[in-house]
Amino acid sequence: MAEFTTGEAVALELPIARIPTRATAFIIDVLAQLVVLTILLFVTELVLLSVDPDEAWVDAITLVIVIAVLVGYPVTWETLTRGRTLGKLALGLRVVRADGGPVDFRHALTRGLSGAIVDFWLLGSFGAVAVVTSICSPNARRVGDVLAGTVVVHAQASLPIPALVVPPPWLAGWVTRLDLSGIPEDLALAVRQYLTRIRTLTPAAQAGLGNALVTAVCARLGASPPKGYPPVQVLGAIVAERQRRALTPPAPGLVRTG
Repeated sequence: MAEFTTGEAVALELPIARIPTRATAFIIDVLAQLVVLTILLFVTELVLLSVDPDEAWVDAITLVIVIAVLVGYPVTWETLTRGRTLGKLALGLRVVRADGGPVDFRHALTRGLSGAIVDFWLLGSFGAVAVVTSICSPNARRVGDVLAGTVVVHAQASLPIPALVVPPPWLAGWVTRLDLSGIPEDLALAVRQYLTRIRTLTPAAQAGLGNALVTAVCARLGASPPKGYPPVQVLGAIVAERQRRALTPPAPGLVRTG
């Protein structure tokens, strides 16, 4: 089991998927890719026979199809199903972010490109790199997982929906004026972990760590922290506003920051 702190500062425990189950899921996906690749190459060959192209064109088109299947298959599946491919569905696995949240296209693309280049095919010696890095990683992460900030877990059921953070009303006006896009993910994760574990900290640790996080966050935002409010309220307001912006669809024609 591994503990994840979600974007809403809620702790989740999910079992990490290890090499045997991931390898089985990978084999299923490879078989599915071979089926797709065979169909595409067969259709392409029928089309090319009617136009009789140059040999170089045939090789280029074949290479494009192979790369499209190797990268496009996992990226498409993981984007549309929020972290699952056909093999992962069969084994009850899911790719999640390092904070336990669902992945998006950016994560899937990073994993797909890394899988094709480093982990499995081009430089991966047919999966040897993925196996070695997974063994060396406490959470069984291959190179693609490290680059994308993801983890593969056993999650047959839907991920639990955490409770929403409620911002202090007296800080709502201050936080809504901030551009929260300046907070890096590692700092945001530290804030969420602080809010999750605050009841386990001594009063001195609550104040010391909280003030340090407030200083670091406000420095990134280029804003002065509101005076007279404890760190837990300031940080809670920021997390709540980040959550509100993530859950609120932008108005047509507008681009939201933060």
